[in-house]
Amino acid sequence: MYATRAGSPEGRRDARTAFLNHSTERGTAMIARDELINTFRRIASEVAEKEIPLPTETTPISDLGIDSLGMLEIVGSMEREFKIQIPDDQLVGIATVAQLVDLVQQRTDKVA
Repeated sequence: MYATRAGSPEGRRDARTAFLNHSTERGTAMIARDELINTFRRIASEVAEKEIPLPTETTPISDLGIDSLGMLEIVGSMEREFKIQIPDDQLVGIATVAQLVDLVQQRTDKVA
């Protein structure tokens, strides 16, 4: 596929370009987990109308001052941001940041 050696600077650049093009074609499936957590934090801060510290994955969403209505607002914003849809029945039992991030990540993988 490439005329240059993979170990040469040109070969690495071609391989990186091919990867980036492939990543772009796959859309949101390549979203890093850290990016999802940072997006959650940003949106949660907007919903709570206060700056939320970067949560750990085991942080209960309720400990961040987010109630069930706030949770729906966060999910709606994440759906719009990542161009996904999360059925309401899949939100039942979501209590931690990790559980929500897992759900968003699963849905973005289905978009690809």
